[in-house]
Amino acid sequence: MTVFLDYLYLVKKKSYTIKQAQKKIEFYCVYQERCHKEVIAKLYEMGIIPLAIDQIISTLIQNDFLNETRYALSYARGKFNTKKWGKKRIIFELKKRKISDFNIKLALNEINQNEYLITLDNLSNKIISLSKGDKISKKRKLISALKYRGWETNLIYEQLEKLNF
Repeated sequence: MTVFLDYLYLVKKKSYTIKQAQKKIEFYCVYQERCHKEVIAKLYEMGIIPLAIDQIISTLIQNDFLNETRYALSYARGKFNTKKWGKKRIIFELKKRKISDFNIKLALNEINQNEYLITLDNLSNKIISLSKGDKISKKRKLISALKYRGWETNLIYEQLEKLNF
């Protein structure tokens, strides 16, 4: 039965010429900034052979559809502003996507240090106000929430002192 289902999957799977795949991936990249890893995964999902993938990737880079620096800057800015992630989480996620250390440094420089500390203050106050329980459980919840979001340990403990925990 499994062999039959695999066969049906292969029969129904659409095949693309290099030009068709190129156009489809260009739309994919225009819709949202993408890293090389995401684009390569999408091309493999489309059933494109590795030699054609290399050709498509180089064309995307030449035509500025794919730019790792631009992706890293956009990713760091977006995750900090919308999800209130700290630098450690942003670094981890960018490394997971195989972004170079140089581009990660550039991306982190996009985050204004004053805004970073203000966001930490606001986020800490919000977490404390939403937490229930005694002082110790609130402290534990704050530390856990901030560490999960990738805030640096030294900043978390400075914040705890500021909040008198």
